[in-house]
Amino acid sequence: MALRLREIPLNLDENEDLLPRKAADILGLAPDGIRALRIVRRGIDARKKPRVLRVYTVEFSVADEAALLRRHAGLARLETAPAPVSPEIVRVARPHRALVVGMGPAGLFAALHLAERGATVTLLERGRPVEERVRDVERFWAEGVLDPASNVQFGEGGAGTFSDGKLTTRLNDPRTFQVLRTLVDCGAPERILVEAKPHVGSDRLRRVLIEFRRRLQALGVEIRFNACLDGLESRAGRVVGGVLADGALLPCDSLVLAPGHSARDTYEMLQRLGVRLEAKPFALGVRVEHPAALINRIQYGMSGHPQLPTADYALTWNDPESGRGVYSFCMCPGGEVINAASETGGVVVNGMSLARRDGPFSNSALVVAVRPDDFAGNDPLAGVRFQRHWEQAAFAAGGGDYRAPAQNLMAFLGRAGGQVRSSCRPLVREAALAEVLPEFVTVGLRRALPHFDRKMRGFVTAEATLIGVESRTSAPLRILRDEAGQSLSHPGLYPAGEGAGYAGGIMSAALDGLRVAENILTTVNGSHL
Repeated sequence: MALRLREIPLNLDENEDLLPRKAADILGLAPDGIRALRIVRRGIDARKKPRVLRVYTVEFSVADEAALLRRHAGLARLETAPAPVSPEIVRVARPHRALVVGMGPAGLFAALHLAERGATVTLLERGRPVEERVRDVERFWAEGVLDPASNVQFGEGGAGTFSDGKLTTRLNDPRTFQVLRTLVDCGAPERILVEAKPHVGSDRLRRVLIEFRRRLQALGVEIRFNACLDGLESRAGRVVGGVLADGALLPCDSLVLAPGHSARDTYEMLQRLGVRLEAKPFALGVRVEHPAALINRIQYGMSGHPQLPTADYALTWNDPESGRGVYSFCMCPGGEVINAASETGGVVVNGMSLARRDGPFSNSALVVAVRPDDFAGNDPLAGVRFQRHWEQAAFAAGGGDYRAPAQNLMAFLGRAGGQVRSSCRPLVREAALAEVLPEFVTVGLRRALPHFDRKMRGFVTAEATLIGVESRTSAPLRILRDEAGQSLSHPGLYPAGEGAGYAGGIMSAALDGLRVAENILTTVNGSHL
């Protein structure tokens, strides 16, 4: 048995070596009474800035754990540490061929889980391996030459490859540690196992993906790049194969579809085949970019400290007039704004941070909720057309060469503005953002910004730039599935991840991929029959 103690504070000048003594002082023990202490959680408490604290949860043992628990029965932050949980290895009861489409987090973890349990797995990716993909994206950012088959949205690792690599989720899922442990085993830093807000960084994530690929191949997974799913083969009302764009048929017993939120041609194919889809809410807006030191001062009361990560933030406000939520999303401390286009003639922006998060700017999406009733008609693809319309407007406003339209934040509010400064590649062009946003989004942002400034004094400043448009916050539709994870209209098809409408971010998509794989194993082994 081990014990767990929460909320141990260290100031910024104290070393983590002091944690055993701090724990002993809290519990009334001699310093050498704490044995085998290890950190299980590390966070930041900036509520009394500039007196910022680092706060720890630790596990350890003592000579008489039962007696210590009795003596501190009223101390809520002391408890018995939970026993380690290892995932149960349930192998397939009979031969099973799984076709997994998409090498984002959902597809990767579904493929890994199925292969580890004895299924024969073929993994398809419409884009290219990450080494080639990085070169294609860097060329786009440097020269404005977009490759629709290999870009920020398509390729090994999915859209998250060019992101902050955040691994946070609101889900309280026991599989979370399994995902983190797998990433560490593939080269992610050990610190993600204990950080309150873990992230990998886009540069480190690329190396993790290469090792993940090797791990899959060692398990016998066949990986096909430049392979786009173009149809489904059905027999007796059940999906029994996938048809590629070149006409090749790949037979399977289950097909995991983890397409990513930008696979619009895949959505069109599914609708053509009668797969049950429904429009769902998403959000649309802009990226806001501030000097990183400014956000540090707002959040920490200081421009920076060697013991502090570059500051992040999360802002929300509900517009009482429209009933729409306005919020920050996918915050990238010390990062850069990136052009994330995947279609010719459209501009999409997103944010990306490297592992060190040491860039001069910090950015975040500022978005307004979009509802299905904002689209014309009841077509599940109406949200796609809505996104595309505003992406094309942004392309035109940027000059038609993939520069992103940008505006000083104060000018957007109709006040005396300042310079337009942005890290965005391939550059920005000053433009009136109200012309590239739906009116309700413009109004929502203008109403919300003063509220955000009251929560973070200094947020509304001439030092900030807005860049448009942020339109790919999540999938604009959902591929409907039942409790066993199968398509409502096409048994044997298992929609998964963010592009299927069931996740939002790297961690939640990975977890959904694991759940889908578990559902397949349960069905194969008889529990869902």
